[in-house]
Amino acid sequence: MLDVGWQELFLIAVITIIVVGPKEIPRVLRTVTLWIRKIKDMAREFQSSIDDIAREADLDDIKKQLEEAKDFDLEHEMENAIDPTGEVSNAIHDLQEPVDDAKSASEEIAKGVETEEPKIESKPATSPASTSATEA
Repeated sequence: MLDVGWQELFLIAVITIIVVGPKEIPRVLRTVTLWIRKIKDMAREFQSSIDDIAREADLDDIKKQLEEAKDFDLEHEMENAIDPTGEVSNAIHDLQEPVDDAKSASEEIAKGVETEEPKIESKPATSPASTSATEA
């Protein structure tokens, strides 16, 4: 900051005594102190407003990162990492249809076996006389 040594302070004190006079020095010192305090308060307020702006900018960045993370599609990214060309997923889809057809066919067969009652073929009782009549 300002590098003021004892010689400069002595010179300022002598000039103040000559210009203001010894009688008015306490009032002038109070006024100067008040001005310095106001300047420090303004500097502190300015610094805090700059800090608030920086904090809000950081919060905006964090909000953007959270929005990007929320929109991140992990399943899509994993699929692109494992199978970027889509060959494996196409092959799986191609195999899925025959498997589904075979599954539904086996379920139909199983359902038919469960609902089907055993057929017992019974022949009508035939007498030897009726057999010879039908043969003739």
